[in-house]
Amino acid sequence: MRVDMRQVTDGTYLVHGSHTNWVILAEGDAVTLVDTGYPGDRELLLASLAEVGSSPEAVAAVLITHAHNDHLGSAEYLRARHGTRILLHEAEVPHARREFLHQVSVGTVLRNSWRPGVLPWALHALRSGGTAHVPVAEPEAFALGAPLDLPGRPVPVHSPGHTDGHCAFHLPDQGLLISGDALVSGHPTSPHKGPHLLPDMFHRERARALASLEVLGALDGDLFLPGHGPAHRGPLGESALQARERAV
Repeated sequence: MRVDMRQVTDGTYLVHGSHTNWVILAEGDAVTLVDTGYPGDRELLLASLAEVGSSPEAVAAVLITHAHNDHLGSAEYLRARHGTRILLHEAEVPHARREFLHQVSVGTVLRNSWRPGVLPWALHALRSGGTAHVPVAEPEAFALGAPLDLPGRPVPVHSPGHTDGHCAFHLPDQGLLISGDALVSGHPTSPHKGPHLLPDMFHRERARALASLEVLGALDGDLFLPGHGPAHRGPLGESALQARERAV
């Protein structure tokens, strides 16, 4: 199975799944996995681990930026099959358990189906498990404000708006931000290329999503790896400003 993967820094890999990315942070064969793609991306996910010389058994933990199906897809599979820890922001833990679902509704998608790219994206999402029931039975909350004791030493950065508990992950030593859906560089439903916010229908609270851009823009770094789109190089402050300007 061909994996569309780029090594962006030493030990850091951006993997392009079907419309959604995940990131592998590797130290030897041990890895931290950030997000897992759609449920339908599972074989690609496993192949990407093998591509970097790792395996599901060697995943120290899965960090979830937010609990939408296109990022949470194989989290419970890894937990149930391999005992992998699934870590999120505390506000996102009940979301991962599916005590509630803050995700764009079918009705909202249908109301926006006239927009360019929305209908093909929606059909792909359905085929890939975008509406599947994929709760995580035992998700755990991570602490904010300090590097996690995991390969890559990522620092969680609360960046709500897309969901209440959305988190990006900062790797200050590499000048790198894993931005999830708080800052993207492309999406099938978006007219933009380069730094921008996802279309409004995907955000739980647009005002908070805009405010989170200021938080991300204040971080040191010149590279971000988004949940959607290619890696983008340039100062994080400039990327956040461009995304804000495009959202106005």
